[in-house]
Amino acid sequence: MLAWTGASTRALARRSGAACAALALLAAGGCAVAGADGDSVARKDELVIGMSPDKPGLGMRTGSTYSGFDVDVAREIAKRLGVPAGKVAFRPVTSATREKMLRAHDVDMVIASYSVTPERKTQVTFAGPYYVAHQDILVRRSDTSIKNVRDLKGKRLCDVPGSVSFPRVTRERGVAAVSVKADTYGECLTKLQSGALDAVSTDDLILAGMAAQSAKDGGAPLRIVNAPISDEPYGVGLARDDVDGCEAVNKAITTMYQDGTAAKLLKQWFGPVGLQVTTTVPQFEGCD
Repeated sequence: MLAWTGASTRALARRSGAACAALALLAAGGCAVAGADGDSVARKDELVIGMSPDKPGLGMRTGSTYSGFDVDVAREIAKRLGVPAGKVAFRPVTSATREKMLRAHDVDMVIASYSVTPERKTQVTFAGPYYVAHQDILVRRSDTSIKNVRDLKGKRLCDVPGSVSFPRVTRERGVAAVSVKADTYGECLTKLQSGALDAVSTDDLILAGMAAQSAKDGGAPLRIVNAPISDEPYGVGLARDDVDGCEAVNKAITTMYQDGTAAKLLKQWFGPVGLQVTTTVPQFEGCD
């Protein structure tokens, strides 16, 4: 459902919004954000969207401004849900805080290279995916010793809390890589450039953005190994059981692919680094 269902619902929404504005303390506690009153994102006049603040090419915050593929996807989805640009706000999230912030209604939705997994589906509702990435490996261009995931044995590999990428290498693939902790993937990039670790293994869109950022900054030349080890469906995280919101977001994503918007954004953000992207509508996960 993409619009309000009637005049009475509009009137009720306006009265609820006025009450929130009048009660500043209650508003600060969550009146203006997702699901605090059990409402669906399909019926919101304003949206607070959780966004990565430090993933080049996907979600980067400079001052109070966000930019990247995920940011543009978020704006497009909001527009297609009928939310004006001036009523969309971004709030930083990390791999470790995404579920917590959705459950606490600190954000209405999360669009932050948020891979859909069975475990996460028990905590939040996922719309989409809006793109299916693939986990790959990023290394310094001068390092020719890493050609596939097995070559990560004994190598220093970035390990970001809350991300499934490091466990996928070590637990699922049984590769004994050495954990090098980092709070964010931005920190992973810094460590890779400085030689503090040997590789970063995560989604290829994230790696492509990191490689582009390194080139832009004049840092060490990096390369993607091009040895994918998994599919990473990027979902839109919503409050648990927001089926109406999920269906509305899925419709928005579908129209983005049908009218060429998704292809344009993918080319804009990842074409310059030569990443081969998919421009057909992904198979949705379902909203149940």
